[in-house]
Amino acid sequence: MSEISLYLLSALIACAVTAGSMPLLHHFLAKYFLDVPSGIKKHKHAVPVLGGSAIFLGLSASLIFIRLTTHFPTGTLHSLRGVLIGAGIIFLLGLADDLKKPKGLSAPVKLAVQALAAAVLILYGVRITLFNCPQLSYPLTFLWVIGITNAFNLLDIADGLCISQAVICATGLLFITLPTEFTYANFCACAVLGASIGFWPYNHLSKFKTFLGDSGSTLLGFLLAALACGSGYSENSNLGFLAPLLILAVPLFDTAFVALIRILQGKNPLQGSNDHAALRLQKAGVSRYHTLLLFIGAGLFFNILGFAVTQTDECSAAALYFLAFVLLTAAGVFLGQIRMKS
Repeated sequence: MSEISLYLLSALIACAVTAGSMPLLHHFLAKYFLDVPSGIKKHKHAVPVLGGSAIFLGLSASLIFIRLTTHFPTGTLHSLRGVLIGAGIIFLLGLADDLKKPKGLSAPVKLAVQALAAAVLILYGVRITLFNCPQLSYPLTFLWVIGITNAFNLLDIADGLCISQAVICATGLLFITLPTEFTYANFCACAVLGASIGFWPYNHLSKFKTFLGDSGSTLLGFLLAALACGSGYSENSNLGFLAPLLILAVPLFDTAFVALIRILQGKNPLQGSNDHAALRLQKAGVSRYHTLLLFIGAGLFFNILGFAVTQTDECSAAALYFLAFVLLTAAGVFLGQIRMKS
């Protein structure tokens, strides 16, 4: 079977298992995992938070099937185990948090377990390799993995917002990793893409409507953070190593924007509030549907920039990074001027 066929099969299995498991999860587990409206959560009725369970099932089924039917090159399986073990830790953490809703687990507990999952990645050789010095590489990997994991969690405040970015970012990472040899990043990106597509409709349906929950949003963030560490970006430009910042620009921007606004207002950046970019756009009169389209458009735009900086010379890459910085700064200034109720 050709490489492309295997990649497609990996995505299709993840998509089919994720989508197919949703009705069963609703039937057997929905009453135990409910997100009840409270605080800034304005949905009308309690909604099951089973998206993470379906995505984890789809991801695991896809990668196990590929493992049993494909001969991996030396070292790939070792890295893949690290990703799956770390993903399992994050998934179980999110599941525990979903069970304790609306209060959830404390921030220190979440950060400690997320650090453990990041340590598993490092132990299995999945880390930022920009520096050969472990004293720099290891802390950067911890910050990157924990930061992206929580960025996707913070982004999950409206139907389709987080899952659409997961689809876009997984696609962006896939386009960059595909030219390389068989690696865990190739198949993982396909599996994450397929599972995310399989779940997305359930985020909008009236029947079987489902939220990602912490088990889903943090799982996707962790996986994408790990995948971003698993590919080379600097074959054509020495500045290509910053491409993941563009690929994941939308969730990173929202997290940085929310944290900055909360700090400027004297609030704890780890506590929930209505300071998110999406909520500010809606406050300004943009509908939820058009807000989602704006986020999708922004995600696609920055992923195209991310791919471009890996394919061009240093001067052009620097210009693209500067363009991204200007656009994100302008967006932050505009959003910061929209007044929100405390």
